[in-house]
Amino acid sequence: MIASLVLVFTILILGAPAALVFIPWALISGNATPLYNASQMIVRTAFRLAGIRVETEGLENVPANTACIFMSNHVSNLDPPALIPNIPGRTSAFLKRSLMKIPVLGWGMKLGEFVPVNRDGRVQGAMESMAAARRVLQKGIHITTFVEGTRSPDGRLLPFKKGPFYLAMEAGAPCIPVSIYGTESMMAKGSVRVRPGAAHIVFHAPIDPSSFTTREELMEAVRAAIASGLPEWMRG
Repeated sequence: MIASLVLVFTILILGAPAALVFIPWALISGNATPLYNASQMIVRTAFRLAGIRVETEGLENVPANTACIFMSNHVSNLDPPALIPNIPGRTSAFLKRSLMKIPVLGWGMKLGEFVPVNRDGRVQGAMESMAAARRVLQKGIHITTFVEGTRSPDGRLLPFKKGPFYLAMEAGAPCIPVSIYGTESMMAKGSVRVRPGAAHIVFHAPIDPSSFTTREELMEAVRAAIASGLPEWMRG
């Protein structure tokens, strides 16, 4: 539990003054990049103090000056804070709409143009989320999505949700498959306990949606790439 407490208290202690400075600045200036950069610095610091190492490979595969859709598997609540600070440039992300209601954190995510998603299955809500994501990409900001839609309970790949592939086919943005492993043993689903260790992140070569005639074909290509970077037992 020591790592858990270190992680939480570091984020709270550093996050409070950062929020007091950078949230008003973002509201006044309309520029959320300083808030975004400060948030990522705080997360990196908290990870180091908690004994969490993040080892990346394949960053050379990410095209420069191009808004991409990063598509990752999901095995732990540690995945977003491990992945997002290591994506070159600034990224938005799909997240549960309820998270937007958290005081301070919710404001920061709104200013950062994170895209809320309803999980009630309504078509209208899904269309609104896709439209918001397209607007983010048009501004040159990446989108990050965990394509299984939820955390895997045992680390093995789950079926993918179709929404991100609709977005990719319509927007034409390069898809960057991402494989994450190691976090499943540091913070299991349903647990608040964090254990020190190494999170491994593999960025694969971009996949061009225009090379596929259907979203199902694109989905299979992304799935094969993600699986190729995972330990064999996690490939599903």
